[in-house]
Amino acid sequence: MELLPHQDAFTGFRVGNTRTILAVDDSRTSLNVIGQQLSANGYLVVLCETGAEALDLIAARGFDLVLLDLVMPGMPGLSVLREIRSARDSADLPVIVVTGQTDTLSTVEVLRAGADDHVAKPFSFDVLVARIDRVIARSRRIAELKRSNAALDARIAARAMELGETRAQLAETRADRLRLIASLQQLNDRLDAISETSAAE
Repeated sequence: MELLPHQDAFTGFRVGNTRTILAVDDSRTSLNVIGQQLSANGYLVVLCETGAEALDLIAARGFDLVLLDLVMPGMPGLSVLREIRSARDSADLPVIVVTGQTDTLSTVEVLRAGADDHVAKPFSFDVLVARIDRVIARSRRIAELKRSNAALDARIAARAMELGETRAQLAETRADRLRLIASLQQLNDRLDAISETSAAE
């Protein structure tokens, strides 16, 4: 694992508003080129060469996006992608798959497995950066929407509890009113009985 250009040991790989990318490729040459190009575009880039290491990093740290090579020895990119999507904490993590395969079947397979996008080698870094920016922006919009929905759900739940308490209080007030009416009726019946007794005497 290599970090470009720097690492904050206390905050993981997130530094301020810098977008963090995990690049996974078994080719050190490809990783170095990707790291240099993306760093030059303002990203904080973490490089790793195996799928297993990538999963460990994802589990331990926060990333804005994973750039994942499809063909790797040991644990191929498709298996890494499926592991990412099956884990609760990383299920929504944006992933762009990089592949040298250009056939339609491979494209369909990675998209069905949960990739947010894919790029075919060789690629233009301008195109790659544009795709990264689009995927991250969409992910942040979705995350904000989820936060808004969660806040709305919390307000609805709180309101429902308030209404439940109000209904309980109203029911209790009605019960008290009925008891008072019954008590008054009993008192009235006793007064009537006393009046009838007095009249008879």
